[in-house]
Amino acid sequence: MSGRRGLYPEIDAYNFGWLKTEGPHEIYYEECGAPGGMPAVVLHGGPGGAVNPTMRRFFDPRHWRVALFDQRGCGKSRPNASLEANTTWTLIEDIERLRVHLGIEKWCVFGGSWGSTLALAYAMTHPERVSALVLRGIFLVTQRELKWFYQDGAGMLFPDAFERFVAPIPESERGDLISAYHRRLTSPDRRVQAEAAAAWSQWEGDTISIRGPDARPPKFDETDFAIAFARIENHFFANRGFFPEDGWLLKNVDRIRHIPGWIVQGRFDVVTPLETAWALHRAWPEAQFDIIWDAGHASTEPGVIDGLIRATDAALKV
Repeated sequence: MSGRRGLYPEIDAYNFGWLKTEGPHEIYYEECGAPGGMPAVVLHGGPGGAVNPTMRRFFDPRHWRVALFDQRGCGKSRPNASLEANTTWTLIEDIERLRVHLGIEKWCVFGGSWGSTLALAYAMTHPERVSALVLRGIFLVTQRELKWFYQDGAGMLFPDAFERFVAPIPESERGDLISAYHRRLTSPDRRVQAEAAAAWSQWEGDTISIRGPDARPPKFDETDFAIAFARIENHFFANRGFFPEDGWLLKNVDRIRHIPGWIVQGRFDVVTPLETAWALHRAWPEAQFDIIWDAGHASTEPGVIDGLIRATDAALKV
């Protein structure tokens, strides 16, 4: 489609480091853009993913001061793949710890997929610290969403990929695939972890984009990354996101309705289907809602890039 915006040019981080927590974790963070610009924080997906240089490019580097960080156990944060004290609420503490460390009063919170989950939870916990929300691929960690993607739903669209996903699990354990994978991803045998991690991670890679294999992220053949990604993601899902009740985020939307917001959602998103974003839109009608008709889940699909760039540009004016 003509007229779509593209990513801003590649930039380097001008500051980085590791931030100690009250427990064993040290959080890797970096800053890019304009040191005196409007503050923003990027929350990566997963849980279990990591930041990458492309994430810096959703913001006009002349006007934004962007902080990015790897969540507990992820990417360059230490110790790798650790599940200890690793919950939604400890991640929210880390976001606040980073905000204070960087001397920021309020910031725009940018997140996609699990990053949208964490952004919403953070905003509901600290609404006074959020100037705007820019969200993509809405995911609320409800039982309905988890069943759709990991048990009975998405496999109807990707039966070939789903067959590979269930292959490491015996027939007798396939009634609850999240639990079956949890047992393997927390096994003391690293070989068992690695086999489960490869299958778990590849399932998401196979379904993330409507553009085909060339649009997928790199194959999950790096064992350390795959194990961290799968262990942490499964840990959060086995614990239903550590929320007090199913649907907690949607039930607490009133806490954030005064915050300027933008929601960008792919029409053909299989990982986090449009139904969830639609429910959030109905509960939060004040937010700008943009359905991308030719996109799936990936943040790098052209229509999603366009929607997010327009959102961050608009957020500069709040």
